[in-house]
Amino acid sequence: MPTLRVHDSPADLPADAWNRLLAASPRPTPFMRHEYLQALHDSGSAVAKTGWAPSFLGVWDDDQLIAACPAYLKTHSYGEYVFDWAWADAYHRHGLSYYPKLLVAVPFTPVPGSRLLAVNDEARALLAQALRALAKETEASSLHVLFGDEADQAALAAAGCTARAGVQFHWTAEGDADFAGFLARLQRDKRKKIQQEQRRVRESGVVFEARTGADITTEDWDFFYRCYQQTYREHHSKPYLSRDFFARMASDMPDNWVMFTARRGGERVATSLVALDPERRAAFGRYWGAVEHIPNLHFDACYYQPLAWCIANGYQRFEGGAQGEHKMARGLMPTPTASSHWLAHPSFADAVNDFLAREGEAMSGYIDELGEHAPFKTAKAGS
Repeated sequence: MPTLRVHDSPADLPADAWNRLLAASPRPTPFMRHEYLQALHDSGSAVAKTGWAPSFLGVWDDDQLIAACPAYLKTHSYGEYVFDWAWADAYHRHGLSYYPKLLVAVPFTPVPGSRLLAVNDEARALLAQALRALAKETEASSLHVLFGDEADQAALAAAGCTARAGVQFHWTAEGDADFAGFLARLQRDKRKKIQQEQRRVRESGVVFEARTGADITTEDWDFFYRCYQQTYREHHSKPYLSRDFFARMASDMPDNWVMFTARRGGERVATSLVALDPERRAAFGRYWGAVEHIPNLHFDACYYQPLAWCIANGYQRFEGGAQGEHKMARGLMPTPTASSHWLAHPSFADAVNDFLAREGEAMSGYIDELGEHAPFKTAKAGS
C-alpha cells in the first residue's frame, strides 16, 4: 500500500530517484532537477525565512519513490508569475486569511513543464489527492499548481482543481541555416527594425561573446550577478536568488547554462543568462542586466543573441519567459500555458471558478487574435 510522506527539505528525497521520475515525465525541464531545487534551498533563496516553507511530497511503495513534487507553504505571492493578488485582497477584505497557501511550483521560474512526477497515471492521481489532503491538514486557504503539463492538469482536475489559462511567447525552429535566414522569413518592417536595433548596438562599440558550461568563469558569474542585482535595483526591489545559488549552478549544473556578455572597449557592460536543456535542445531566457544604459542592448542580449545561438547550435525551442507581446515582433509566438487551483472556502471557490471560466474564454480569444498578427511573411500557428 503506497504511503505519503511530507519532507521539509529536498535533501530528504533521494536525488537519483527524483531525477528518474523527472526523466520519465511527459515534459521534463532542468528546473525540476533535484540539483536545481536543492540549490534553491541550500542557498537560502527558497526557504521558510523567505516565505517558501518546503513541504515536498513523496509517495512511497515500500522503499521505492513512485511519485513526488516540490510543494511550499507560501506566506506571500511573490516569485510565482501566475497572479492571485486579487484573490488574496478579496480574502483580506472579508476578514479571512489567504496565507498560508500551498503551492506546487519551481520558485521564481515561470517555465512550463511536469510538476507531479510519477511512475504512472495512478501514482500521479495519488499525488494530486495527497496535495488536497495536505492543504486541508495545514489549514491552507488554497492549492495552486503552476505551469504544469497536461498529465498534471488531468490528475488535478480529477482531484477537484480548476484550470487557469495563460500565455507565453516561444520560438520554435523552422530549419533556418542561420540568423540571417530567420530574419529573411520575417515581414519587412519587423526585419528592418531588428536589423536597425542590432546595427545601433554595433555602432555603439558593443560586441558579444557567448560561453557555456565550464568556460563560464567565476569572474563571469560575478559580473552577471552584479548586473542581476542592478536590474532589481532599477525596479526598487531585491533579488530573489542569492550569489550562492548561482555558484551552485556553476558547480552542480554547469552544462545547463549559456552566458552572453556584452563588451565595449574590452570592458563588460551587460550580460544575459539563458538556461539550456541540451538533451531536448531547448533554451530558456532567464536573467539580464547592464551596468550602463545602451539603447537596444536589452533586445540584442535577451533575444537576438540567444536566437542566433540556438539556430547555430541546433536548438529547437527558445522560451522567452513570462508575458510580453513585444516578443512576437521578434519571432516568438503565443503558446498556451496552464495552472490548476483549488480554494477551500466554498463561496470563494465558486466565485474564482466562475472568474476562471470567463478568463479562459477571453484568453482563448486573445491567443487567436495574437495568431492573426504573426510577424512572418507566411503566418504560422502558435506552438
